[in-house]
Amino acid sequence: MGMDGVHTVKSFEHELDHLRGMMARMCGIVENQVSQAVSAVFDLNVTAAQEAIDHDPMVDQLERDIEGLAIRLLALRSPMAGDLREIVSALKISSDLERIGDYAASIARRSKRVDLTESLSLSGLRNMGRMVQENLRRGADAMTLQDPERAQEVWEADCEVDEYYTALFRELVTYMMEDPRNIGPCIHLLFIAKNLERIGDHTTNIAERVFYAVKGENLPPVRPRGKSSAADAIDQ
Repeated sequence: MGMDGVHTVKSFEHELDHLRGMMARMCGIVENQVSQAVSAVFDLNVTAAQEAIDHDPMVDQLERDIEGLAIRLLALRSPMAGDLREIVSALKISSDLERIGDYAASIARRSKRVDLTESLSLSGLRNMGRMVQENLRRGADAMTLQDPERAQEVWEADCEVDEYYTALFRELVTYMMEDPRNIGPCIHLLFIAKNLERIGDHTTNIAERVFYAVKGENLPPVRPRGKSSAADAIDQ
């Protein structure tokens, strides 16, 4: 290989490292957004709520930057095999992270509307929030470490998140039936729970994409899910 070829390889590796660095930064910001959104709900932390909302434009810009670099690498470098899968996965993962950021901001906005703790037990929602955060953290680790086993564990854990959501849905409907004064707060909690469930879905997508990027094969086509119910009718 001539010197030009060596330079080209080094340049490609430098750009790939830059892509990985942007992905890691985007993961960190989105993880923080989710953490702040959860704090906004359970600690009534108005500052955390605003921080989760304020970070959204930064996440959107990172998605655009990652997309631009990934397309440049695909067009100009003609990457092969594992590099090709990693770059395509980065494109898709950045889209999932952007959506997670949107859901976190939505949770934060909703937390500011009403005192959600009034007369309601939030232990189920708190546990769901913790589980979604933990799965996202492990999904981010799987991406950074390119660890397919950890990715598969995150993928499998989504079933438990769905089951929490279904149980919460039933609990909140019961509260609404018991006392009409609960309807307002419960509607907010239902939307927060649905947004957490969606964050779990996108985290699972990330795990699937990491697994494919590293192994060159897909996880089973059907994602593990909890029992379906009327809860699935709740949209963002």
